[in-house]
Amino acid sequence: MTKKHDAIFDAVLSGIDADDRSPKKDRSAGRFLKRGNAIGEKLSGELHEKTLHLVDPSRCRMWDRHNRIYDLLTPENCSDLIDGIQQQGKQEFPAVVRRVEGVDGIDFEVICGARRHFAISWLRANNYPQFKYLIEVRDLSDEEAFRLADIENRDRADISDYERACDYAAAVKLYYGGKQKSMAQRLQVSEAWLSRYLFLAKLPDEIIRAYPSPNDIKELHARTLKPFLAQPKTRAKMIDRAEWLQSMRAARATTHGTPWNDSVKVLNELKQAGQGKVSKPKPKPSVKHVYSAKGSDFSIKRTDKGRQILLEIDKDAPTDDLRMLLEKFLTDRAENL
Repeated sequence: MTKKHDAIFDAVLSGIDADDRSPKKDRSAGRFLKRGNAIGEKLSGELHEKTLHLVDPSRCRMWDRHNRIYDLLTPENCSDLIDGIQQQGKQEFPAVVRRVEGVDGIDFEVICGARRHFAISWLRANNYPQFKYLIEVRDLSDEEAFRLADIENRDRADISDYERACDYAAAVKLYYGGKQKSMAQRLQVSEAWLSRYLFLAKLPDEIIRAYPSPNDIKELHARTLKPFLAQPKTRAKMIDRAEWLQSMRAARATTHGTPWNDSVKVLNELKQAGQGKVSKPKPKPSVKHVYSAKGSDFSIKRTDKGRQILLEIDKDAPTDDLRMLLEKFLTDRAENL
């Protein structure tokens, strides 16, 4: 085989024979056979090669229809990915992106790979500038991008039911003319399964805010609450209880020593309200004022709770600061008696 032919094969099948470990005396024959097989696979469509790129994550933006709420990503809930990239020394699996034209500073938008984008961005901002974002560029319509993202993330535990539900609710209008049947067929899921997620996305805002985070709401929760929300009377009771739960959590109140930040407890409270098994909601705690004093880094938060006043004071506040802050509180109280 001539050097020219050898170069042609190398250009067509770059990297395919990188792991060739045949004995030296058989190297030419082995390489020729391997390349011949690879060419046959390429021509028959059995071999599909992808071109990957390493880019600065700041050159990428999230697709506005991405099915993950990027603002909810934190170093804590992405710690497994961050640790894995550090240990491997690279990002193992590429994100899927498409090109963006006419936007200053942005070349790509991310269809699949928000957590990978966050992890690489965080590492670069925290003393690991050598890491870059591994991407695969594809030419996709919005509907194709939606289905691709759904296929990749449908079984992932780190995509919440609520994120998925909101994604489906927007997609059925944008891509399928509001027809659930058409959407279910394209996603290859049952209409009943899809319908449950679409109902989750329609939960009243008061119910959503009753939970510590929207991502704590499960599809099962929506299914449990659905019968009560369908009746005006029980719906009103449930929404009243939801507003009370939100105020209790905002005031950092507890019940039997347990903070109102447990999604199962919230679900049980809402369900009991729908069943009429809760007493009349207690008065909502409300923060009346935060007292601060010039020259002090500390403050007092005042919360009115029925006939009681709760003052929250940092235990490290110096005595002189406390005197100034309490004087502020007493003056305000005297003026409002």
